[in-house]
Amino acid sequence: MAEFDPDTFEEEKYTDHFTELQRAYKNAFETMSEDHDSDLIHAIDQQVLNESEPHFVDGAFEVELPENPADRVTAVSVDDETLTATLAEYTDEIAAELHGLLGVEPPETDG
Repeated sequence: MAEFDPDTFEEEKYTDHFTELQRAYKNAFETMSEDHDSDLIHAIDQQVLNESEPHFVDGAFEVELPENPADRVTAVSVDDETLTATLAEYTDEIAAELHGLLGVEPPETDG
């Protein structure tokens, strides 16, 4: 594993940190599958997160979703509120996994 460098992460994430990225997404998938409908989690994984992009911004990892993520989820029937909440939780879980796997302390949040 290459040492994490926030200044080069964008350029090197798929070369130096690809294994950690894969592990973060896999761990988040497993965690989310334990707490949510597995069909929904699988649909999000295959139809939205397959085109997501992890970034390191202002000391924290975040996951940029493709345009219109709700329109992409066609494998299951789900209401917009549930989908939005599940996507937010899922991307937060991926970000938390990235922080842990790459050894970067997440910034402190107010509240």
